[in-house]
Amino acid sequence: MGIYRLRTGTSPPKEVTRPRDGWWLALIGNPSGQPVGAGEDSDRPPCSPVSSDIGGDPAQPDIPPKTPPRKGFLRFFVRWLVIGVALVWSLAALILLAARWIDPPSTAVHIQRRLQAWIHHTPYHERYKFIPLSQISPDLQHAVVAAEDARFYQHHGFDWHEIQIAAEDDLEGGRTRGASTITQQLVKNLFFGTGRSVLRKGAEVTLVPVAELFLGKRRILEIYLNVVEWGPGIYGAESASRYYDGTAARSIGREQAARLAAILPAPLKRRPERMNNYSVLILERMRQMNW
Repeated sequence: MGIYRLRTGTSPPKEVTRPRDGWWLALIGNPSGQPVGAGEDSDRPPCSPVSSDIGGDPAQPDIPPKTPPRKGFLRFFVRWLVIGVALVWSLAALILLAARWIDPPSTAVHIQRRLQAWIHHTPYHERYKFIPLSQISPDLQHAVVAAEDARFYQHHGFDWHEIQIAAEDDLEGGRTRGASTITQQLVKNLFFGTGRSVLRKGAEVTLVPVAELFLGKRRILEIYLNVVEWGPGIYGAESASRYYDGTAARSIGREQAARLAAILPAPLKRRPERMNNYSVLILERMRQMNW
């Protein structure tokens, strides 16, 4: 014993006390089924830690699963797409707010026609002059409302009655009837051009209430009458009146106004002098509306 302490500086290992009685007690504390101390001098490997679940695998540290690269890119793309759409929508809303006081210098339709002329190498001359609503003949104002949106002063951007009629005509297989209001057409002219798509319609629906809130009926009608397309390169009531009738918009008469309003659904194909039947219908609508 003394020699052992001198050489190692430690005490010799204690001997394991084996239970003399109740060998079953050793079995309870030994998952291997051997009595305690049995095989102490053997080369049995140490026991591995066991998971808390019975029959489970050895416990592993909690490592969060890695996101696959493809899913990570998709999330990144969707996140920035949503942010981009929100920014564009906010910019459009700010433009509508500014339009309450500032006359639009141009519109998406104007730009679209310039690009088309440039692509097809065709001559293009733009006639566009913005004038106050007070300088536009009341007959022309009434004719446009009667032709394009008879319930303009009753609805709040959407004419649900006309939408229902158009939907019923479509379901019955008849000719599809348009139900766009003047507010919807203004938003389309300002931001989306003449193209048609579900995405464009969805964006238009979200901006129409903004236009109604920020602009009001009088300003909506004023901007629409000044920016709407009235022929090849002809935009606004003043330019249309001078081009087709050789007079200012304030001097347009009742029948002239009905003929000008009649070409709005297809301004690149129609001419006022050919709109005899439709102009009569517009005049009848004006009489029914006490105009």
